[in-house]
Amino acid sequence: MSFDIVVVDDHRVVRDGIRAILTRDPEFRVVGEADDGAGALHVCQETNPALVLMDISLPGVNGIEATVQLVRHFPNTKVVILSMYDDERSVMGAIRAGARGFVLKQASFGEVLNALRVVARGGTYLSSSISGRLVERLQRGSLDAAEKGPLDSLSPRELQVLRLVAEGKSSKEVATILKLEHSTIRSYRKTMMKKLGVSNLAGLIQIAVAAGVTMAPGTTKPSG
Repeated sequence: MSFDIVVVDDHRVVRDGIRAILTRDPEFRVVGEADDGAGALHVCQETNPALVLMDISLPGVNGIEATVQLVRHFPNTKVVILSMYDDERSVMGAIRAGARGFVLKQASFGEVLNALRVVARGGTYLSSSISGRLVERLQRGSLDAAEKGPLDSLSPRELQVLRLVAEGKSSKEVATILKLEHSTIRSYRKTMMKKLGVSNLAGLIQIAVAAGVTMAPGTTKPSG
């Protein structure tokens, strides 16, 4: 038995690499690709796949937003998130959105295949480093507290913009990545500063780094 799968990532080289691995495994059949969340929804409507391997950071409709819509409109399609971020906010956001798996991009292709097999057969899968931390927090009774933080007032789109800004991207660069207008990104930045009670980008970035929304060390204030 083989499982139809759609691969979603905004980098062509990543999609090509994943496709190359999956085509060598008789358990999977790649039936479509997309480079953003909106495209993923369109491809799934045409192919009705068993699985979607979804990058979390996508331009336009991001992976979390796309997962919410996929689960709503295609209940028989299971989503496995592929992400370079392992912070609890991203993981819990993916789980709440309805994803059945969460795998790090640093993982081996063997682990990615294992995650897809587990989810395809009705199970759930979290990379071991993630599941270990979540279990530890549950045992300490601190997971609920960790879910509440200074960024809870931000929308998913604002969090996506904040992550990119905190990684050193300028407003123009963020606009290009997310396929939005430059003025829209500047508006998001002003709204986030107001919500978080800071008056400049340095304060915004400081809160972002403290909350763990970026893994980039030594982030400096972006321009533009």
